[in-house]
Amino acid sequence: MRETPLSNCEREFLLLAIAHKKRIDGRQVYDYRRLKISFGVDRGCCHVEMGHTRVMAQISCEVTPPKQARPTDGVIFLNLEMSPMASPSFEPGRLSEYGVELNRILERCIKESRCVDTESLCIMAGEKVWTIRVDIHVLNHEGNIVDCASIAAIAALSHFRRPDVTVSGEDITIHAPEDREPVPLSVHHLPVCVTFAFFDQGKYLLVDPTEKEEKVMDGKMVIGMNKHREICTLQMTGNMLLLKDQVLRCSNIAVVKVAEITEIIQRALEQDSKARSSGKKFGFAESLQKDKVTINEMDEMVVDVKDAVDQAREIIQNGEKNAVSEVADKVNMKVTLKGPGTGQIGEGGPSTWDVDEEDEEEMITEQHPAAAVRLTGQQLRGTAPVEPVVLSGDSEEEDTVTLLSEHLYTEKLSVTKLATEGINLSSAIKLKSKKNKSLKSGHTPKKKRTERTS
Repeated sequence: MRETPLSNCEREFLLLAIAHKKRIDGRQVYDYRRLKISFGVDRGCCHVEMGHTRVMAQISCEVTPPKQARPTDGVIFLNLEMSPMASPSFEPGRLSEYGVELNRILERCIKESRCVDTESLCIMAGEKVWTIRVDIHVLNHEGNIVDCASIAAIAALSHFRRPDVTVSGEDITIHAPEDREPVPLSVHHLPVCVTFAFFDQGKYLLVDPTEKEEKVMDGKMVIGMNKHREICTLQMTGNMLLLKDQVLRCSNIAVVKVAEITEIIQRALEQDSKARSSGKKFGFAESLQKDKVTINEMDEMVVDVKDAVDQAREIIQNGEKNAVSEVADKVNMKVTLKGPGTGQIGEGGPSTWDVDEEDEEEMITEQHPAAAVRLTGQQLRGTAPVEPVVLSGDSEEEDTVTLLSEHLYTEKLSVTKLATEGINLSSAIKLKSKKNKSLKSGHTPKKKRTERTS
């Protein structure tokens, strides 16, 4: 399966952030991700987490004949496994060009640097030697596999113990761990790889690039070094040219990072040895945090928010000033009486809401259905024009009746009653129909006389 490429927006965003010396995970340009080293129950099993990149290394040994060119030296074999479980772009069963490159870098860093004394692995010169096999499995790929794999390999070699051997003439006896204490390997130094990513033809530099940063980088440089400032390997890849000062600058940064990583490895080895010697529980299960829900969450990180805090303070101060001015204006507001029971505070103005008249009528009808047939006080007093109410229906049998303002005074209703209780529309329609029938027949409705009593 091919690797999923980044979109143009993601690429431009990453390059713009790197140009401003910012990273998407909140780190500084020279910071490593959170590093965690844990060991298994068996000797030589190491699990390393660098952010979300996870690598496991397993050490094994067997007795084999030595090489003819070096009859007194043992053999160290290194194998890197990159399965599709780590990334869909990895092919099962064989290494890609990227995997072959990583395997070669690790061999130069660990095997060719002579960090392990191969002469101590000789059992019988020219006949039997120990062959140490280093299997490195990439469990999850989130960038910078080289650094994570080198840490896992050297930590596993330091943690491994081989069985003790007794040579009597031509007889070789390999003792079980229950009979004799296993023997640790002779590790002279701890070489660790440090990866640098370059952007914009070497103008910008990052340490420990993530997977997305690796996709947009112009090139990278891997430096294998130990805490004694000895360079074990150095490799540059990519279409870029670097100056001598840039290489020296990277080597100086690598000195600091290698010292920090070496201290973390030694501390993890000491904690594991103390747990084993004191009889406490050890292994991967004990390294997990208890009483915690296992969810996918981002680890805590230190983020520089100094600029954000200053901007927030300025916003708060400006907001307080504006609030004080608004309160002062409100205090100085004058109250103007527009009519009986009506007052105005401050200066009014037209409504700034973009509401159409039809929408406003629909809102009033939905909220107060009875208000649709009410008349305002101004319409009842005659100060505002009264529009005719037209009732129409889809049925052809229904008659269309138009109510005018003069028809609404057939009964003696007070203005306040009309304004508050509303008009009975059904009674008005019946009254209108009776009047029309009387006009057609030629009769006029008689008015009732009202007698006054003295």
